[in-house]
Amino acid sequence: MIPQKTYTFDEAQKKLEFYCAYQERCHKEVHQKLKSMRMIPEAIDLIVVSLIRQDYLNESRFARIFTQGKFKIKKWGRVRITRELKYRDISEYNIKLAMKEIPEDEYINSLDELALKRFHQIKESNVFKRKKKLVDYLLYRGWESHLVYEKVNTLIK
Repeated sequence: MIPQKTYTFDEAQKKLEFYCAYQERCHKEVHQKLKSMRMIPEAIDLIVVSLIRQDYLNESRFARIFTQGKFKIKKWGRVRITRELKYRDISEYNIKLAMKEIPEDEYINSLDELALKRFHQIKESNVFKRKKKLVDYLLYRGWESHLVYEKVNTLIK
């Protein structure tokens, strides 16, 4: 068995500064990284506080960037984005702020495009099965059920 490398406080702090500078991180990811580096809880707390003070770690910035990325690139709906942010232990306040960053008209247009694209991909002759496949797909992507059913009923009659 290969012994795992141990880190001094300064080495761990530098490593985490690079880790946070490379990509936005949430507090949970940073804690997990430090635990995987076998740091003691007191050192973890000091490093996290230091990263926050130096603005390497910012929960509201993470929530906004995460929300924009998942919405624009992965075409996720608010339900899925909220669930993922809660999984990362982001506060309810920051989740609400991040959700306000999504313009309503852009949100609806994105749902329309996604539903239409998937609608044309489904090769099912039975209307009910086709509807179910489209609904399941959109709900999995995290779109609100009332919007999904409204959209599906306008696409498939």
